[in-house]
Amino acid sequence: MSEQTQTCPEQNPRERLILVDGSSFLFRAYHAIPPLTNANGEPTNAIYGVSNMLRKLIADYHADHISVIFDAPGKTFRNDLYDQYKAHRPPMPDDLRIQIAPLHELIRAMGLPLIIESGVEADDVLGVLAQQAERQGYDVIISTGDKDMAQLVTEHIILENTMSNTRMDIQGVIDKFGVKPEQIVDYLALIGDTVDNIPGVPKVGPKTAAKWLEQYQTLENLMEHADEIGGKIGAYLRSSLDYLPLSKQLTTINCDLDLPYGIEDLLQQPMDTAKLKKLLAELGFSSWLKTLDSSTTANAETIEIKSELVVPDIAGATTDSASAAKPPKYETLLTEQHFDAWLQRLNEAELFAFDTETTSLDYSKARIVGISFAVTPGSAAYVPLDHDYPDAPDQLNLTETLEKLRPLLENPHKPKLGQNLKYDMHVLANHGIILAGIAHDTMLESYVLNSTATRHNMDDLAKEYLNVQTIHYEDVAGKGAKHIGFQKVTIEEATPYAAEDADVTLQLHRVLHEKLAQQPKLLELYNDVEIPLIGVLARIENNGVLIDTEMLAQQSLELSSQIISLEQHAHDLAGQTFNLGSPKQIQDILYDRQKLPVLKKTPKGQPSTDESVLQELADRGYPLPKLILEHRSLCKLKSTYIDKLPQQVDEHTGRIHTSYHQAVAATGRLSSSDPNLQNIPIRSNEGRKIRQAFIAPENRKIVAADYSQIELRIMAHLSADEGLMKAFSNGEDIHRATAAEVFGVTPEHVTNDLRRSAKAINFGLIYGMSSFGLAQQLGLSRNQAQSYIDLYFARYPGVKNYMDSVKEQAREQGYVETLFGRRLYLPEINSRNAQRRQYAERTAINAPMQGTAADIIKRAMIAADQWLYSKTPDAKMIMQVHDELVFEIAQDQVDDCAETIRSIMCAAADLDVPLTVDIGVGNNWDEAH
Repeated sequence: MSEQTQTCPEQNPRERLILVDGSSFLFRAYHAIPPLTNANGEPTNAIYGVSNMLRKLIADYHADHISVIFDAPGKTFRNDLYDQYKAHRPPMPDDLRIQIAPLHELIRAMGLPLIIESGVEADDVLGVLAQQAERQGYDVIISTGDKDMAQLVTEHIILENTMSNTRMDIQGVIDKFGVKPEQIVDYLALIGDTVDNIPGVPKVGPKTAAKWLEQYQTLENLMEHADEIGGKIGAYLRSSLDYLPLSKQLTTINCDLDLPYGIEDLLQQPMDTAKLKKLLAELGFSSWLKTLDSSTTANAETIEIKSELVVPDIAGATTDSASAAKPPKYETLLTEQHFDAWLQRLNEAELFAFDTETTSLDYSKARIVGISFAVTPGSAAYVPLDHDYPDAPDQLNLTETLEKLRPLLENPHKPKLGQNLKYDMHVLANHGIILAGIAHDTMLESYVLNSTATRHNMDDLAKEYLNVQTIHYEDVAGKGAKHIGFQKVTIEEATPYAAEDADVTLQLHRVLHEKLAQQPKLLELYNDVEIPLIGVLARIENNGVLIDTEMLAQQSLELSSQIISLEQHAHDLAGQTFNLGSPKQIQDILYDRQKLPVLKKTPKGQPSTDESVLQELADRGYPLPKLILEHRSLCKLKSTYIDKLPQQVDEHTGRIHTSYHQAVAATGRLSSSDPNLQNIPIRSNEGRKIRQAFIAPENRKIVAADYSQIELRIMAHLSADEGLMKAFSNGEDIHRATAAEVFGVTPEHVTNDLRRSAKAINFGLIYGMSSFGLAQQLGLSRNQAQSYIDLYFARYPGVKNYMDSVKEQAREQGYVETLFGRRLYLPEINSRNAQRRQYAERTAINAPMQGTAADIIKRAMIAADQWLYSKTPDAKMIMQVHDELVFEIAQDQVDDCAETIRSIMCAAADLDVPLTVDIGVGNNWDEAH
């Protein structure tokens, strides 16, 4: 049977026992079902989901014996074994906790035996009962979504996941995990569990664990032969030997408990129809209530479960008509009493969502107009504070209200949730409030879960994950000529818009975090990298960088002169004047008058004048296309940076304050805007001159710390190629070493041209460059370029093997991963369109390296920020650009700080080759680079 989609229960003469893992399905139903409430506004979605699953099980199996088992509140024996067990689990949401008691009451009214055993977990009770029933001749179906339960699977005990409609027998366990059921405990001990805080072996995932157990069969035998495991992974295993037995204890389901009940106590009882009807009416489950009313008998065994019943799943959920129709409850807080009641509610909540409404999208200028909050789905409040329009009602005092909120917002132990909270962090800072306790950000949850699935703004996320069409900003504030500031939006219109933002954010978090929780690596990346980075980036943005505006003004004059000179030269070559910024006029000059070859056409069939075409024409020796490209480049530099940077200087700080974006680049890299620091060219003289205008104040220095050839080092690590690893470990010039290998000369005989060619090959291949691309870059024939690539792969076979394997892996699973588990999905990897497929293959090769580099520098930024905070040197981090961190440091502390920075950055990842950091110091960014 293996793990397969369930069609119908198989026929079997043995009696059946149905055991339901109530705790597993309680949480999954809570996160799967959109918020539902009854007429009193009480949440019901988890009750609805679990009860639907129970009804389906009853209808499918008609088993006489059934029980629903829940975890009891309080600690278990596992907490005595290990005090950190489940220590990182977030507390149960308030709106889930209050559903437990009515759910238990509903289960009892259905006639189903309910078990809650103190001191142990539901898993242990399930294990005891399942094995006891098997010994007594029963076939046991355990209804659960918990992977740990796979250790219980036997010939007569199977798992059924009612939410995904799948079943798992012995072969299903082997197919899913790569190990037998009796090896599951050892498997779980090796990989650990970040959700339950069970220590495993660092860097050991499912594949490695399964491979070891295939070879050594048991954890104990593996531990005895740990010395046979080579490399760093073997060292990790040996360092874990002391606590692996504890990990195994924690993951083992205890089937030796002496329970005060047996299988004979699990007989399904007649339902209490009167009680059930009363409960269904209170819950608002009208469809089920109608089924009861139309039934001719009150016996649970003869009630018809109508075909309209749908079991919810993680992707989407059905809702009961009565509860789904109930509109959300959004309140406007205009009085002290009303606000204070909500403030108390926020202080008592384990987690709340909030959002600010402001005067500007520019975080450095934005001031608060109002704030919205949500604690439970479907209920939210908006506090208007500075709406200003004719006949606007009296509002709470902005300053006094923020002071009341300050202790809550600045408390690091009060978890908060938002959408793009970095912006709100800045806005609150503008009012003197330092936001702390950022627990979750739905923008980042979506981004880490799947960076390419959708845009990560709230409106798109609500549509994608909640199937909700939200109120858009333009709906209340208008757009274009009709746009008004949010201060002018009426409070009647502002409340549903603002309160919905907080409410939807809370709902999104519940769905997205459940999905993240199913991927421990992604959850770890989210918790340990993306969430801490919010505050780091906010501080870098707030620090800003000092700009020499007079220098830029002088550069603007010089560049204007160069641009005029280029225009005159171009007119001379064309034999007439024309607008170098007009594609149509360029097209006329190049193709109609000068008869240059047409290399590419636009979608409308016209000869193309895009940059790639002009570059190829320039490479073929045509002078006018080359001049046009130079003209474009200088005009872009002038308009984008030289003339614009002075306009972006903050009048209060004298600095520019860029915006960093965590959820834009698919690979995990940061991007920036206003200004975009990532695109200032470094290779041209003009680009370096722009960097000269990024200066240090008096008595301070700019210190730039740049990872050296980090993506090539990551390639060496991922591919484990002996040649590359040896070169990096020996501190060799990798491009010179590659040239010596590929071109068959000694390192001392490598010329600058050979090194340049080797550099092009090194970087070209990690970006998936073809022989055609390499030929163009080096000015070679395609055959000669291919021979270079063939030589490279012959000298570095590990690289070729890695590239082939990662493409195959991408084809099989649809995504690739960084060293830290970040995923990049590649929907075109199996496309029939060759061009799209090949692009996806190139991405599959490069993304793990580029993404790993992004993860590493993010980890370095977090560590550097912690150092700055804890040691408080006279230094601050002011920029991040690609693989480089830029600091502003007091002149007398430069040497000490530079060494600390180098140490922090080198320790940001544990690769099989050393990470190297180049550090420069200067009065401006160009000098320091």
